[in-house]
Amino acid sequence: MNKQPLVLFDGPCTFCQRSVRFILRHERSADLIFSSLQSETGQNQLQTFAIPPEIDAMVLIEEGEAFSGSDAALRICKYLRRPWHWFYGLRHLPGWMHRPVYRWIARHRYQWFGKDESCPLPDPAQADRFI
Repeated sequence: MNKQPLVLFDGPCTFCQRSVRFILRHERSADLIFSSLQSETGQNQLQTFAIPPEIDAMVLIEEGEAFSGSDAALRICKYLRRPWHWFYGLRHLPGWMHRPVYRWIARHRYQWFGKDESCPLPDPAQADRFI
């Protein structure tokens, strides 16, 4: 398996697709790789890290550890340019402060942003970043 940090996202979720495009646009360098939760890679990683397959949150696999939800989102910020990079510091806040906000957005994301029947193909210029 690749040693680069891996971001797993809900492939059909329009909000998640936009989030991945946001990350790609604002990364400091091409450190992250991506895969949908529904892909074979995604499902294998969920099993490897004993994450329930029905998870509906973004997952970051980094240095042999898996983070999900707001913990993953905040850790992803360290790979982004300023000002987004500064949100990485919020990971020090107690989880009860940021996790409910993430869960609330996750619970309503299909209603607000929609859902595709499948995960669209990545931009050909960035296809090597997706597994």
